[in-house]
Amino acid sequence: MQSLTRLLIADDDRWLLESMAEWLRQEGFAVETACTCAEASQAFRAREFDLMLFDVRFDDGDGIKLLKQAKKVKPDVPIIMMSGYAGPDAARDSIAAGAFELLTKPIIDDELRTAIERALNQKSIVEENARLKAELDRRFGLESVLSHDLRMLKIFDTIDQVADTKATVLITGENGTGKSMIARAIHKKSTRRKAPFVEVACGALPDNLLESELFGHVAGAFTGAMGNKIGKFQAADRGTLFLDEIGTATPALQIKLLRALQEFEFEPLGGTETISVDTRVVLATNENLEQAVQDGKFRQDLYYRIHVIHIELPALRERRDDIPVLANHFLQMACREYGRSVDGFSSDAMNRLLEHSWPGNIRELENAVQRAVLLTKSSTIGRDALPTSLGRVAPSPSEANSAFPAQQLGPSTSTGSLGLSDMPTPATARPGTIATLSEALEEPERRIIRAALEANHWNRNVTADLLGINRTTLYKKMKKLGIDESPVR
Repeated sequence: MQSLTRLLIADDDRWLLESMAEWLRQEGFAVETACTCAEASQAFRAREFDLMLFDVRFDDGDGIKLLKQAKKVKPDVPIIMMSGYAGPDAARDSIAAGAFELLTKPIIDDELRTAIERALNQKSIVEENARLKAELDRRFGLESVLSHDLRMLKIFDTIDQVADTKATVLITGENGTGKSMIARAIHKKSTRRKAPFVEVACGALPDNLLESELFGHVAGAFTGAMGNKIGKFQAADRGTLFLDEIGTATPALQIKLLRALQEFEFEPLGGTETISVDTRVVLATNENLEQAVQDGKFRQDLYYRIHVIHIELPALRERRDDIPVLANHFLQMACREYGRSVDGFSSDAMNRLLEHSWPGNIRELENAVQRAVLLTKSSTIGRDALPTSLGRVAPSPSEANSAFPAQQLGPSTSTGSLGLSDMPTPATARPGTIATLSEALEEPERRIIRAALEANHWNRNVTADLLGINRTTLYKKMKKLGIDESPVR
């Protein structure tokens, strides 16, 4: 044990008190003693202790009452009770009043040491949990969203205004702009902060499973449904449900989602019982829902229902003044996480960060800074520690599907270095005929996507971010173009 661990021992048996204190001092503790309830009360009110040990009976009072007083003044300090008359009532009363444990006299040294170690370990776990919760609150609260941009400052004001309402919020923006973080910030600033925050990536689930995921199901609702399952709407009751990639929802699911958002009632898949919830819903998408409504892909009534509060996050290339602030923030986070000591960026490296168009937005910047912290050999990150793709004009997400630079695909793959000028005539074009534009682009797109997948070891999430498209779009393109990883792997 560390010598700084401070103990308070209170017992009216002076001989036992001094004997126990002397032994604990030899064990490396800093020990203070008290012979009466009054002395003990004065001690824990005036000074800090890591652990306290009280007798159940005193000449001037009741140890259980002393325990209750101490828990009011020092609720986080564990207390071990001691008694020479420890019957069932004493144990029950001690634990009910907040004692960590009740030891029976005569107290054996090993028993006392074990009880103290358990109490201190539990105290350490509670403190660590509190620290982690505070860190999560800080990381996902609004104070973690760094920006000097006027548009972002207006967004912060909007969050402050709507956080405590039940209004549905729609967050739009490109991949990597921080939609999930904004959703968490809304939850953390609301009175629902102590209730669950439940996140569902709609585009990552097959259509036939998403409805069950959101609304739950009853046993026998479909093949493999062996028991009842609670859906995310119900799991987020009194809290916040965040539906990411909502633009991928099927027409059938949109109908059921509309009712749930209007009435906050629904039936589980295969069930007849109506479930009511008090769930705040935040939705996000990187797609143009207004255009999807015009194209008949998204219900107009649902669009108006979720468009109550609209927060549109600007791309990082549109808020370049935030790049130095964010880069230094990610630098400090990476240094703490990886145990590195890096002071900052060279002017050349910072210029390179400012010149890049950041198609992957904040997520791409964070990954670039983490990579630089791991690879740099000096106290300052130089240009050479940054990814080679930075500083070149990168395609916007809308251009990435048809013109993705081969250099950004990473290391050379089995397909070789790709350039659009090297692409062969599409196989779908017949000799002597002119291929349609769709046919002409199909083969280059197939090769670009395959090269990106191979460069990222067939990690579809990373590949989708790299190509500037969402995961669902990548899955659909792979299916359409006949791209299958099984022959490669």
